[in-house]
This record gives sequence, structure tokens and C-alpha cells, in this order.
Amino acid sequence: GGGLALQNMAAAAGDEEEKKRLPRGDPEPGRDSDDEADSDTSGDGEDEEKENEAEIQRLEEQLSINAFDYNCHLDLIKLLRQEGELVKLRRARQKMSELFPLTEEIWLDWLKDEMKMAVESSEREKVYELFERAVRDYICPEIWLEYAQYSIGGIGQEGGIERVRSIFERALTAVGLHVTKGTALWEAYREFENAILETAQPAPGSVPSPEQQQMLCSQLEKIHTLFRRQLGIPLLDMEASYAEYEEWSEEPIPETIIKNYKKALQQLEKCKPYEEALLSAETPKLAEYQAYIDFETKAGDPARIQLIYERALAENCLVPDLWARYNQYLDRQLKVKDLVLSAHDRAVRNCPWTVGLWIRYLLAMERHRVDHSVISEMFEKALNAGFIQATDYVEIWQAYLDYLRRRVDFTQDSSKELEELRSAFARAVEYLKQEVEERFSESGDPSCTIMQNWARVEARLCNNMQKARELWDNIMTKGNAKYANMWLEYYNLERAHGDTQHCRKALHRAVQCTSDYPEHVCEVLLTLERIEGTLEDWDAAVQKTENRLARVNEQRAKAAEKEAALAKQEEEKAEQRKQARAEKKASKKAKKARVGDKRKADDEEDEGEWGQEEAEQPSKRHRGDGDGTLLEEDMEVETGLFGRSGSEKPDHPGNQKEKASTSRKDIPKVLHDSSKDSVTVFVSNLSYNMTDPEVKLKELFEGCGAVAEIRPVFSNKGTFRGYCYVEFKEEQAALQALGLDRKVVEGRPMFVSPCVDKNKNPDFKVFRYSTTLEKHKLFISGLPFSCTKEELEDLCKAHGKVKDIRLVTNRAGKPKGLAYVEYENEAQASQAVLKMDGLTVKEHVIKVAISNPPLRRLPDKPEPARAPQGTLPRQLYGARGKGRTQLWLMPRALQRQSNPLGKAENGMLQSSPATSSQTPEEPRKMSNADFAKMLLKK
Repeated sequence: GGGLALQNMAAAAGDEEEKKRLPRGDPEPGRDSDDEADSDTSGDGEDEEKENEAEIQRLEEQLSINAFDYNCHLDLIKLLRQEGELVKLRRARQKMSELFPLTEEIWLDWLKDEMKMAVESSEREKVYELFERAVRDYICPEIWLEYAQYSIGGIGQEGGIERVRSIFERALTAVGLHVTKGTALWEAYREFENAILETAQPAPGSVPSPEQQQMLCSQLEKIHTLFRRQLGIPLLDMEASYAEYEEWSEEPIPETIIKNYKKALQQLEKCKPYEEALLSAETPKLAEYQAYIDFETKAGDPARIQLIYERALAENCLVPDLWARYNQYLDRQLKVKDLVLSAHDRAVRNCPWTVGLWIRYLLAMERHRVDHSVISEMFEKALNAGFIQATDYVEIWQAYLDYLRRRVDFTQDSSKELEELRSAFARAVEYLKQEVEERFSESGDPSCTIMQNWARVEARLCNNMQKARELWDNIMTKGNAKYANMWLEYYNLERAHGDTQHCRKALHRAVQCTSDYPEHVCEVLLTLERIEGTLEDWDAAVQKTENRLARVNEQRAKAAEKEAALAKQEEEKAEQRKQARAEKKASKKAKKARVGDKRKADDEEDEGEWGQEEAEQPSKRHRGDGDGTLLEEDMEVETGLFGRSGSEKPDHPGNQKEKASTSRKDIPKVLHDSSKDSVTVFVSNLSYNMTDPEVKLKELFEGCGAVAEIRPVFSNKGTFRGYCYVEFKEEQAALQALGLDRKVVEGRPMFVSPCVDKNKNPDFKVFRYSTTLEKHKLFISGLPFSCTKEELEDLCKAHGKVKDIRLVTNRAGKPKGLAYVEYENEAQASQAVLKMDGLTVKEHVIKVAISNPPLRRLPDKPEPARAPQGTLPRQLYGARGKGRTQLWLMPRALQRQSNPLGKAENGMLQSSPATSSQTPEEPRKMSNADFAKMLLKK
């Protein structure tokens, strides 16, 4: 009867497996359908099958190009499973598992498919091997439970019972302490042992033999032990387990067990807040897990600390810092070889782009005496991991070279290890020069630290100063000869392991070449000669240092003069602008005094008041947006020198006058009140052809709050200049309006910026985008111009949570094929780089990299002497100079005039560098009326 119970249990486990083994896409058995329906569906099925085959082929080709495309692996496995291609499916899963740790869902699907096909004992052994691989990737109670239940199905084989017990014990070690999921494993283990107990029971009415009695007692003790072990661990619903034990046990529960049970209950109460926080939190729950880790670390139980780290990593497997903290804990506290190396291996498989994890892995392997060939193989894997910065390759090379150096016995003149070290140093230098520089346009090692370390090893450990000098000569030819610290580093090496002659020679070259701190190297040279040199050496050193410092001081004086001249030039320009404004004010007052000339006075007033605002506001924008786009400083310069496009045709003079008159009538003659800056925004890059900008913009900005006034800026002829001021009634509305920045209006991105007086806040800059390295943000180039934000988001969100996407456009709103994608954290961005770089989007191969814009060089200030006569200064064209498509719209009559004050299109009065340094006798400044008369004469 007992044997029958155990057989029934194994059969039940087998039935349960069969239920789980049915593929998701299988049709229901015995389903009937008529012939017509069959003929319809068979045609559709054939079409779908052909489409799937084509898609499978495409995915396989894609993986042959980029094996690290995670989503491509998933899609291929899903299609192969759907089509029932078991051989290809197994191969695809195998390839993916070699590159990535697989999630619980992927493993369970794979295991269930394999269990369905495993009939022979040899096939069952392969399933066991697959389970062993599955439980190594992440901590997973469900896989352990599935593993134990599957092993029960093989209980009839030799050693079957012991194998089941071994798997259950390993499962309890791995996840038996899991507060919320551990109970299921304990109960499954007890259920198995209870079934064994049934087999030990004697038949009804028979007397058990001594052997049977002993087996019965032994089995009872096993179940008692399982109950007692479980009750000593804080698990959810442990009160029910205690009640079950009381009911099952024929003897009273010992006091020690009750004491341990109460202690576990108290510990459970302490854990409950952290478990509840995890239940209520949204993925990835990193902060909640970190609080739980801190709590367990303070408690100090190594098994519980390890478990909570594993739980956290199962949900945050792409967070390098979490892996680093876990590995550090294992390295310093547990120090168990298999456990430590397994964790390091999983870390680099999950986050292969993080160089720090690879370095820790190499150190751990060395610490645990792993074979040299294995460590070298792991280093080669690290080189192919796809790091995101050139400096990462320098770090991994340095870590490996340190390891090789520690293997060498330097008491021997030569050895295999020493030759391997030298060969690795040479390869490292070549690798950085070729591979890394080709990919990043820099070696990552401008100071040649690897070559410096090589020179130190040769000089100090190998007594080979000649080789060290060759290396340092190579270092200096790579652009390092101008730095004093590099020369002093070499000098110190010569001082310690070389001779005085080479020290002197090095310092003489340093005095000649150093440009950053020449005084320092001069002082070191004089100190050397003071201690060891002859009189001739001293005289030569003094003469050389004096000559060098004299030249340096002369160069510095010239640079200071040049800087002072530029500063003076800027002051003169500011003074000229101030004087021009004062003269305009005086001119307005004089014109207002004339009787019967009110209309003309209004014209001049309009030009003065609104022109002044134009002179101030556009200068608030600065060139450089971090992504190659330009801000408002360049916006109008592109449209022509005098504020209108070269392709525009002038209106009929009568219409122009009427239009200008109407425009001036509508514009309030009010100077911008700087006290209202906090409730005002500056709007620019609008279309010049916008009709009724007040109406259009009011509709646009009313959603942000009550609009007090909209002041568009018009030219003297009444044409809209493309920018305006929007004043709100509340500050909160103005802040909300800034959110409309870059909104497309009439086909152009509208720029919205705070209204700030640059005279009062000279340091204020409207600069929205970072120009520094942002590891959580991607820069994507090569996109098709037709790619939309939604399409790009669909492509990117598969690799993590996308916080923001910005498609880069020019000022006219046309796409440039570039985009910035911001992820929630660095790990997601790094993973996306690995999987998306080189992808084909609408027949365009895109490039994906971590956002790290190159430093933008500021435009050089023009030198007065170099400005050619008869031409306008470069500043009038903006920072980029005259565009290819710009037309020269200045009449020749005006070109012949020596006009020191040219009105740039953005409304600012700028002085020509060619004339700013001339004598004070300058020609009279010309008004708009003077210009008009001159044109009419022509």
C-alpha cells in the first residue's frame, strides 16, 4: 500500500508535467470543422507560414550581423516555438543563453518544452543539466520547485530518492529563507517525505520487523526535523505551519523549538515592513531593495544578506552598482570560491559594458588561484565586451598588465612570464593606438600611463634603463613634451635608476620645451647643478634658464597686451552703443518739438523703442545647443543682412506704407518694463509671414494662463520680425509657457525663453541641453528623415523605460536624422547601445552611442589689423560667417560710405573692427531718412 502511494505521487507529478508541457499555440484536440472552413483556413495558414519562414530567415541574418541583439533573439525563439521547429528552437535558445542570462519565463518555457520530449533516461539527464544551468542565472524559487517536482518523476531509477532529497536541500539552501516564497518549497519537501513515510508503513494487521520499525522511526525523525527547521525561519504564514506541526506530531513540541519559533516570529515582524514596501512598489524597486539590504547587512546573517542581494538582482540585473556592491560583499566577507566566481561571472554577463565589473572579476580569479589560461581567456572576452569610453580600455588593460606583472619572478634575468608581460605591454600600446583610436577618435591614454608603467617596470624591476629611455622618448613625441610634470616624471626615474648625465640632458630639454610651468623645471635644473654640477655646468644652466624665462616673460607680456587691447576694444564698442542710444533719444525729442510732423516722430519713436528691445533680447540666446542645432543668435542672420529673406519680393510702395502705418498704429508705444521680466517670456524663430501674430500667439499661450499682453516686434516697414514678448498676469503662467519651447508653429520650431535683462544678469544663459557626458542618454545618428518620434520610441522602449526623446531639427523644423533618447538610468542606456548600434531602420543603418558632445570651440575674437578694408566685419554674419546662400543686399552707394556703426539684423549696433581704432574724427551718423534720400538719388 505504501509503495502504491509513492507511485501515485510520482504519477501525479508526471501528470502535472504533462499539463505544463502543452505548447501555448497547440490547437484543442478533437476540434471539428467543415470542409469549406478547412479550405479557407488552410490557405490563410499557408500564407502565414510563408511569412513566418521569411521573418525567421530575416531574424537569423540580423543575428549573424549583431549577435548581441537581445530582442531579436526573443522574436526568433517565439517564432520558432510557434512553428514547432524544435531543432532550430533548441539551437536558438542555446545561442542566446551563451550570450545572456535568461529570465525565469524564458527558462521555464525552455524546460517545459524539453521535459515534453524527454522519454529515455539519457534525455532526462539532459533536462537535469538544463535545470542546473537555469538555477545558476538568477535566484528563482519557481525553477527550483519545478526542478524538484521533475526529479520526483524519476524516483524509480537507481538513487532516485537520494537525488530528489539532494535537489530539495540545495533548493532550501538557495531560496529556503525567502520570506514570501520559501514556504512552498518547505511544504513540497515535507509532502515528498510524507509519501516516503507511507511506503514505510506496514500492511494493516501485520507486525513490523525491526528493520521496518527502524526505517519508520528514521522517516518520522526526518519529517520532525523538516518542521523544526522551517519553524526557526521567518516565513509568511508560519503560524499555519506551526498549527500543522502541532496537529501532525503525536508528541508535545519541545521548548527549544517553541523558543526558536517565537524568535523567528519576532524577526518576521521586523521584515514585514520591507516586504510590504516591495509588494506596493513599482518595478524596479531599487530603493526598496537597497533599504532591505541595509537592514539585513546590519543584522549580519550572511545567508540572508546573500539572499536579499540575489532577490534584488533578479529584478535589477542591469544595474552595475548593485552587482559591484554584491561582489564586494562576497569578496570581503564570504570568500567562498565557487560562490564568488559565479556571482562575478553573472555580473559581467548582465552588464558587459561596465569595465569595473570585469576588473573585479579578474582580481577575484587571481585571488582564488584560477588557472592563467582561464584568466587570459576572460580578459579577451572583456576586450570584446563593447565598452562605451576609450578610458575603459585603458583601465582593463592596466588591470591585466598588473596581473601579469605579479606573475613574474624578477630575481631571474629572463623568464617566460617576463616575456609575456613585455609582449602584453607592446600589444596594449598598439591596441589603444589602432582599435580604440579608430572607434573613439582618441586612445583614452593621452598621458601614456601604460607606457610610463612599462618604463618603470623596465627601470626598477628589470634594470633595463636603456629600454625605459626609449619608451620615454616615445612618450614625449606624442605631444607630452610641453608639460612640466611629464619631464619631472622622467627626471625622477633617471634620478633613481639612471645617471647624472641623462638627468642633466633631460632637464635641458625640459627647459627648452616646457610651456605650462617653465619656472619649475628651471628651478629643478639649477638645483641639480648646485648639488652635482661643475662651474661650467652651473654657468650653462643659469644662461639657459635666464634666456628661456626672458622669452617666456616676453610672450606673456605680448599676450597680456593683446588681451588688454581686446578688452579696450570691447569697452569702446559698448561706449559707442551707449552713445548711439543717447543720440537717438536726443533726436526723438528734437523731432517731437516740430509742429505738424507728428507722424514722422511716431515712426522714429517706434524704431527707437522697439529697436532697443531688439538690440537687447536676441543676444540672450547663445550658439551651441549640445546637439549641433543653433539657437536664436543665428536665427535671423540666415535670412539676410537687413532682416528679410533674399527671396522675398517687396510689396507695392502704396501697400507698404498702408501696412506699416497700420502696424505702427496697432503697436503700443511702451518700452519693455524690466520689472515684469518674471511674468514675461521671449518668443522667437517664428515665421516672418505669420499673419496676426497677436491673435495666433494668444490662442497658443492662453492654455498656460491669463495673457496680459502680446508685443510682436516689427521692422520700420511694418513687417513682422519673427519674435515677440508675451506678458502674463501670473508668474506661474510664464513658467508654464517655457514648456512650449521647440513647439512647431507653422512648420518652424518656436523658441520660448525667459525674459532676462543681460545688463543686470550678464552671466545668464538660456541653455537647455547638456554638452557633457550623460551616461543615461543616447545620441542616435543616421535616422531616416521620415522617422517619427513615436516610431523611435517603439524601437527604444524595448531596452528600458524611455523618459524623453528629442528629434533634432534645423531652424525651419526640418529633421536632421539625429535624435537624443533619455533613459531612466545608465544601465538601460548602455544595454540599448549594445543592442541598437548598427540596426537598420527603413533601409538606413543607424549609429547609437552614449551622449557625449564634443567640446564646442568659441569663435576667436577678430584682430583689428586683419580686417580688410571695404568689407563688413565678420560679426555681422553671426558666429559662423557668411552663409553660402546669403545675398549681398547692401546698395553700392552705402558700401562706399565709411560707416563705423552698422546695424546688425538682430537690432544691435555693432562697431566695425576695422574702424574702431581710428581717429575720433568720424563721419556724421546717418538716420533712416538720410539712407532713404541716398537711395532716391540713385
